[in-house]
Amino acid sequence: MGIFEKVNLLSQAAQWDVCSTCLSEKLKRRRSPFGRWIYPAVMPDGRRILLLKVLMSNVCENDCYYCAFRRSRNYRRAGFTPEELARFFMELREKGLVQGLFLSSGVFKDPKTAMDRMLACVEILRTKYKFPGYIHLKVLPGADHGSIERAVRLASRVSINIEAPSDAHLKRIAKDKDFQKDILERMEWIRRFIEKEERRVSQTTQFVVGASEERDRDILKTATKLYKDFGLDRVYYSAFQPISDTPLEGKPPTPLLREHRLYQADFLLRRYGFSLEEVPFDKSGSLSLEEDPKLRWAKLHPEYFPLDPNRASEEELLRVPGIGPITAQRLVKERRRGEIRYIEDLASLGVIWKRALPFLIIKEKPREQLSFSL
Repeated sequence: MGIFEKVNLLSQAAQWDVCSTCLSEKLKRRRSPFGRWIYPAVMPDGRRILLLKVLMSNVCENDCYYCAFRRSRNYRRAGFTPEELARFFMELREKGLVQGLFLSSGVFKDPKTAMDRMLACVEILRTKYKFPGYIHLKVLPGADHGSIERAVRLASRVSINIEAPSDAHLKRIAKDKDFQKDILERMEWIRRFIEKEERRVSQTTQFVVGASEERDRDILKTATKLYKDFGLDRVYYSAFQPISDTPLEGKPPTPLLREHRLYQADFLLRRYGFSLEEVPFDKSGSLSLEEDPKLRWAKLHPEYFPLDPNRASEEELLRVPGIGPITAQRLVKERRRGEIRYIEDLASLGVIWKRALPFLIIKEKPREQLSFSL
């Protein structure tokens, strides 16, 4: 199989791994002149770059029920040699088509063998080609101690997919994997090696949303613990989509809106000062698909509002729909110069005023003309 055939096949197979979220319309994934997918991503420092996202091999010894390249599926298999992939990546980089690499793999033979091939590719990029840029390297469940140490030493970001919020949920979709030993224990090893690094290296993970009959509360409860215990930089959420010739091919796809709601709730927990107990789940443990979780919380707590933007604390302002962390900081800073009185004042500071007005005291209009039923 030629290099272009491999890239087509193995970049398509890599689509199931998430490397970024909430990108604008201008930054949608695109095809290079070679026909392969190149993915836009937001880096830990906020920069936006284009990544070659690809698998080292789609040969896999695992038999996960949802996976396109599970062991028992009739699927065309291929793999790169380390030098082959490293050379191809550098050709794309020299043409200005990519700035970074996202590399994962199926479990070829066993986790160590598969990790050795990925690590050899990254070592070639770092040493032979002197590539100093961004590399996101997947750690395979069950990877050995030495492989994880090398991965942290070589990569900019490492991640191991958790897939489900508990061992019981994971067993429903990936019976070959041990939740505690193969995944959580490896996350702890990654955390320890990152602490020893002088340069910045981050760790992330990913859930498959809706495959294991889990609830949103289950996912976010586990995500909260992962952030706390392992210092994760991000948790990603990937809506389950059924694939033919797998045990879950008849299962309905997870709505992309559910994935979006999980990201919104994740932001509330990480950046808006919300606790898990404050996230507005329904009785079944699900987030509303009709309203974003921040708006839902605000409607459920009318006693908290309305707030005066000239007197409310930054933490209080973060509870207002239409006000984010940067905007809240601007409001606090700007009101030292003069009173915030008009809709125009809010808009100039970045407030999404149509969402925020029902929850704020603004002198321009009587509140009864602006509010809705809470």
